[in-house]
This record gives sequence, C-alpha cells and structure tokens, in this order.
Amino acid sequence: MTLLTPVLEPMRVAELRTLTYREAMREAMRDAMRRDDRVFLMGEDVGRYGGCFAVSMGLLEAFGPQRIIDTPLSESAFTGAGIGAALNGMRPIVEVMTCNFSLLAADQIMNNAATLLHMSGGQFNVPLVIRMSTGGGKQLAAQHSHSLEGWYAHIPGLKVIVPATVEDAYGMLWTALEDPDPVLIFENSLLYNLRGEVPLEPAPIDIDTARVRRPGDDVTIITYGMSLHKSLTAAETLAEAGIEAEVIDLRSLRPLDDATYINSIAKTHRAVIVDEGWRSGSISAEIMARIVEQAFYELDAPIARVCTEEVPLPYAKHLEEAALPQLEKIVTAVKSLL
Repeated sequence: MTLLTPVLEPMRVAELRTLTYREAMREAMRDAMRRDDRVFLMGEDVGRYGGCFAVSMGLLEAFGPQRIIDTPLSESAFTGAGIGAALNGMRPIVEVMTCNFSLLAADQIMNNAATLLHMSGGQFNVPLVIRMSTGGGKQLAAQHSHSLEGWYAHIPGLKVIVPATVEDAYGMLWTALEDPDPVLIFENSLLYNLRGEVPLEPAPIDIDTARVRRPGDDVTIITYGMSLHKSLTAAETLAEAGIEAEVIDLRSLRPLDDATYINSIAKTHRAVIVDEGWRSGSISAEIMARIVEQAFYELDAPIARVCTEEVPLPYAKHLEEAALPQLEKIVTAVKSLL
C-alpha cells in the first residue's frame, strides 16, 4: 500500500519545504518553544534519547533540560505534573509513548484535565497538549498497537485531533497550544516517515473542521489518520472501475464536523466509514448514528464500516495485517453498496 499525498487546501504562503511527518512535528514544537517561553516538552525518553519515535531528536540540545524534560516511567505522575503546570500558566506538551500507555494516566486525563474547568465553575482552564502515537501495523503487539482515540472522543472537556498529513502535523500543534482547554493529538506511528510540503513560515491550522481530500459523486468514504491514505489508495482503485469516491478526512474526532460529511452524503447518497478502532462502541458507530439522525432520507444504501477486527492486535505480521482495515476491505465495502 502506497501512501498518497492527499488534496490539500491552498497554502497561505508561496514558499514551501518538504519534511517528513516526524520532522514536521519536531519543527512545530521547535517553533512553538521559540515563540513562547511557556511551552515545554515532557515525557519518557524525549530528551537524551530523542523520543521513542525520534520526534524530539535535537530539542534537548536546543532548549536544555529545563524545557525538554525526561520523566520517570509513570504516565499518571508526569501527566498530572503537566496539568499542574497548565493551571499555573505554562503551556506544556506531554508526550505519552503510545496510546495504550495513556490508560495509566486516564484518571488524570478524564477526571482532572477534562473536568477542572467545569468543576471550578469556569475559573480554571487547563491549556495542556498531550501527544501520543496510535495505530497498528509495525508488529509492536497488543500493548503498543491499538487505536484508542475514539475512547477519548467520548469525554466532554477534551479536544481530540488526528493529523493525517504532514501539513496538519506541522500546523495543528500551534492551534492546539493556543486552545485554553486540553487537546489530545494522536499521531499514527506509520505516518512518521510520510513526506509532504509545509509552508516555510509556520502558521496555525484549524483543528475543528474536516476536509474533502478527494472529490467524488458515487460514495462518501469517511476516515482519519493512517486510514486516510488507505482510503485514498482505495479511491484510486475504485476509479479504475468507474466509481468516484469522495474521501473525507475528519481531522478532529471531538468535536466532529458533522456538516462536511453530511453535505457529502447529500451528494453521493452512500457512506463507508473506515476506522482503525474496534467496531463496538467506536467513533464509527457514533458517526453512523449522526448520519441516521441528520441524513437518513439521503441514504440509498445502508452505511458500511471497515474497522479493526475485535481482537487484541497480534504480533505476527500476517495476522496483524488481517486484523487491520486494508485497501481490499475498503474496496469491497464500497462495491457492496453499489
């Protein structure tokens, strides 16, 4: 499966440079720390080691140990420290190695970060950004490979964003750091080597709206993250059979931009949702419900879903590939609607 460069909205500036997704996220953090002395990064191995996925490589040398902080292996402790720093006027970026490990900090995220504004009667915002890798496909087995972003999208008080392109990885962090409330950024680990163009001068990117990455009239494919690239590849395959799929990149799972995919379905009258999470209780199930609530009479066929099989992600390569959404599954789901 080849990673495609999706159709992007026009850049704000003419001058561009090519970066990998990993480099784009690193440069976004570097730019943020240059711009604002309140911004700092903390997490496991983010300093001397340069990050588990090499995203923070070189930042310790640039900013020193006061702003690039290696933490103990205790997600609850350093996420709580990030919440405390945010409450006291700082702009922390907390890196959790994988979303599986974020469950060790779930109490801090759900019961503190997400609720303090409400529980303080609007007196205390928590301007915290939490970054974490997500997704399978790298043979890292069940404790390192799941997609839990849909879980966090269930929680009021959080924003949940999933940049799928290099441009979004570069620009969404800026916007997230300016948000007065906690923002969780899920970075699919298979995207770190993806290359793309970004503006030479950084600029913030909207984190609340979806994007049409490929126009089409026959079916709407709604997806996010790594599954965007699989869906774009599937759309090219379908086009060879005369089926034009419109591909929607959600970009944000909380809030969901209902208008973009509802408007698309009003044109295509068919929808396939591609979600690397499990089917039961998933973000795909929530999107299906919203489509039925808002656009039931626009549908000419039942809504289809392509999700990860309901098993812990296997280590064996062929089993892991069989469990995850793949090109062939997406193509088959679309053809079944037509």
